[in-house]
Amino acid sequence: MEFFKEGRISAHLEDIVEMLGTSKATAYRYLGTLCDAGLLAPTTGGVYVLGPRIIELDRLMRRSDPLLLAGSKVMREVGARRKLNMVLASFYRDSIMCVDITWPDLSIPAKFERGRPMSLFNGAMAKIILAHLSQYQLRNLALHHMDEIRAAGLGDDWTEFRSHMADLARQGYAITRGEMMPGGAGIAAPIFDTEHKILGSITIAFPESTLDGPEIDRLKPWIVDAAARITAMIAQETDSHSIEAPDAAAPAPARSAAASRKAPRPATGSGARRSGGGKRSPK
Repeated sequence: MEFFKEGRISAHLEDIVEMLGTSKATAYRYLGTLCDAGLLAPTTGGVYVLGPRIIELDRLMRRSDPLLLAGSKVMREVGARRKLNMVLASFYRDSIMCVDITWPDLSIPAKFERGRPMSLFNGAMAKIILAHLSQYQLRNLALHHMDEIRAAGLGDDWTEFRSHMADLARQGYAITRGEMMPGGAGIAAPIFDTEHKILGSITIAFPESTLDGPEIDRLKPWIVDAAARITAMIAQETDSHSIEAPDAAAPAPARSAAASRKAPRPATGSGARRSGGGKRSPK
């Protein structure tokens, strides 16, 4: 599953063999298992693509993810009332993931979409998340990504980086200019879980020229308040499960016939068993 990413949305058997360093029989068996689970689907020419089970899982996430449910509700309310373009993001590995957007002002190109991973070091939405990671997490990032940290202007060494993050966390919001889109700027505030660990961020995207006018002073309290409301709603949902997705009452759709498609199996003779390779499990 690690093979699939932006710009690489299909795989051939040989691609998987090369990536995993296994025999064809082992890679074939992994592909068959993933197809059985609906996570992959075979197409013509021995090519595999992402399967329908992922669509089903995404639907379940849209109905149950506390960050998405609370964040989208607040984001659409604020965005519609004030005509603001907003982005909801979550912390994901050593990056951030776009969870949802609302984009009423089409004069600004919409660069973001749900499921898109982005750098943890560029843009207000990422930097405010970065500022609230633990010292252990920050230290690990400094050890493995110091060049990216320097390029993002976040410090030339661990001491400077740690100090910059502490200042940003105390400020309570991050503002960046032209880091995510030409002529654009962003202001973001952090969202926390019930243990006050960083969960994600909410961002207002606006023209860069806004930074030089009085509007920016109005945006600061709006974004901080929106983030605080989302955090409070997540805590409430954790206690009472009171946040519901708009289609929560709708019956679940029947399982797609495509989900049951299976990859053809390799021969089961002794030769195939001998070429099985290692015992790695598919990711």
